Amino acid sequence: MKRVFSGIQPSGIIHLGNYLGAIAQWVDLQKDHECIYCVVDLHAITAELDPKKLNRDIYRVAATYLAAGVDPEKSTIFIQSHRPEHSELAWLINTFTHFGEMKRMTQFKTIAAKFTADKIPLGIFNYPVLMAADILLYQTDIVPVGEDQKQHVELTRNLAQRFNNKYGQTCKLPDVLMKKESARIMALDDPSKKMSKSATSPNNYIALTDDADTINHKINRAVTDSGTEIVARPDKPAIKNLLNIFSLLSNTSVEDLEKRYQGKTYAEFKKDLAEIVIDKIVPIGNNILKIEKDKDSLHKLLDKGAGRVEPIARKTLDDVRKKIGLI
Repeated sequence: MKRVFSGIQPSGIIHLGNYLGAIAQWVDLQKDHECIYCVVDLHAITAELDPKKLNRDIYRVAATYLAAGVDPEKSTIFIQSHRPEHSELAWLINTFTHFGEMKRMTQFKTIAAKFTADKIPLGIFNYPVLMAADILLYQTDIVPVGEDQKQHVELTRNLAQRFNNKYGQTCKLPDVLMKKESARIMALDDPSKKMSKSATSPNNYIALTDDADTINHKINRAVTDSGTEIVARPDKPAIKNLLNIFSLLSNTSVEDLEKRYQGKTYAEFKKDLAEIVIDKIVPIGNNILKIEKDKDSLHKLLDKGAGRVEPIARKTLDDVRKKIGLI
């Protein structure tokens, strides 16, 4: 079976966009792939976080994986920092990564713009190198990502090829898996922006732990476009986004939804959309809250996962160390 690797940062709110763009795919992939799903806590600390909240969020993300349907008997779940090979391989990769290619990373440029030039955290700059280490460490075949991470996987392929050209075949070149429909779920309050866990307004997203009343309220408040047609056209980005969400959750094509709601009002459409979101998301949220209460069981499961991937991680790291001449 081909090997899949992916992960989510334990920072901010896990929302509908994370579910549709990543976790729902993970659940499908585990049916016929060897899947490794990580809580990428080392990536999270590139931002300034409260330690107690980070601790809670690590458990929350692990609980979210399980609640959404990731099966620990079929997939491996663990915490990134519990495998020190990630950090060591990241440093080794740093030594043959070029300053210029890091500066060209779109996500870095976006985040760096929030800082003065002499205050940009180094972790933000070399975040993609750690991501490359995460992927290459497990000889990954497939990386399911959202649109904003595609460039980082392309960098990973370049770095792997660079190492292989210099030292011989060592690192597998991973392929991106990106479902066009779910790659970019937009904000409910502004369809020009991505649904974001760091958004200041809760009306930007639907959290996986939102209750039915909250979901209904957020869907009702979601912005719409001028006119009354319920169609997925470029000039109607808000309705297009809502149709996309409806389509993904109901397993119904956007074209069929357009036909279903021809001549109907935005209010009727939003009422049905709220119902499908509540039906799919509220049970997941209830399970998250239930699972995360049993931290002992979660910790054992995560420790078991870290132990399960150790032989793969050690083999790759030992091979890299040997190839570059370390003793």
